[in-house]
Amino acid sequence: MAEKPFNVVLVHGGFVDGSGWESVFQILREEGCEVTIVQNPTISLAGDVEITKLSLESQDRPVILVGHSYGGAVITEAGNAPNVAGLVYIAAFAPDAGESVSSLISNPPLDAPVPPILPAQNGFLFLDKDKFRESFADDVGIEKADFMANSQVPWGVEALSGTITTPAWKSKPSWYLISNQDKMIPPAIQKQMSQRAQSRVFEEDGSHAIYISQPQSVVNLILEAIDQLSSSQASPSTPEELGGTTL
Repeated sequence: MAEKPFNVVLVHGGFVDGSGWESVFQILREEGCEVTIVQNPTISLAGDVEITKLSLESQDRPVILVGHSYGGAVITEAGNAPNVAGLVYIAAFAPDAGESVSSLISNPPLDAPVPPILPAQNGFLFLDKDKFRESFADDVGIEKADFMANSQVPWGVEALSGTITTPAWKSKPSWYLISNQDKMIPPAIQKQMSQRAQSRVFEEDGSHAIYISQPQSVVNLILEAIDQLSSSQASPSTPEELGGTTL
C-alpha cells in the first residue's frame, strides 16, 4: 500500500480519550496513512489547542485534522496551523468566532434529547453512568459501552466555555459526517454547523460514538478528503472554491 501524501491527526471529544480511535487508526494505517492520535486533557480549550499543535508540529507532511464532538472545537482553532490542509468533523462542534461549545448547546431544538450530564464537580463534568450507553453509544456493544461509562475522562467546564478566535473552516476546506441518531449533539445542529462551514456533508445512521461503532464510515470520509485534496494538489484551498455538497 503506497503512503498517502497527507498525514492524519485525530482529536477526541469530551468524556473520552484517544483510545476510541483505535479501529479508525488501524484501518487508516492499512490504507497507507501515517496517523497520530492526540491525547487532550480536556481541561480547557486553550490547553487542548496547544496540545494539538504539538502533534501538528511533529508532522512531516500536510495534515488532515479530524475532530469528534468537542474535538471539533479544538480543530476549529488548532486547524489554523499552516500545515493543516483540511478539516474533518465527525458528529462534532464547528463553532464560529466568539462561539463556544456552551453557547452552541444553550438553545437545543425543543424535541432534542437532553444529555445526562451530571452537575459539575469541582469544575468538571461527567455523564450519568447508567444512561451513558443510551445517550452516547447506543450502537456500541454493551460491554464496551459499560467500560466507556466507567472510564470517563472529566470534562472541564472551562473547556466548554472556551471561545474560538479564528475558525479554520473559514479559510480551509472541510468535510462533515452527520450522525443521524446522535443524542448528544442534535443532528439538526450538526446540519446547521456543517452548512455554515460549507463542508462537504455525509450522513450515516449512528450514535454519537459513530467513530467507534462505524470506523469504516469515518475512514471513508477521511480518505475522501485526502483524495479530493490530492487530485487538486491542495488547491482549491478555501471552502468557497471547493464547494460544499451534501451527499
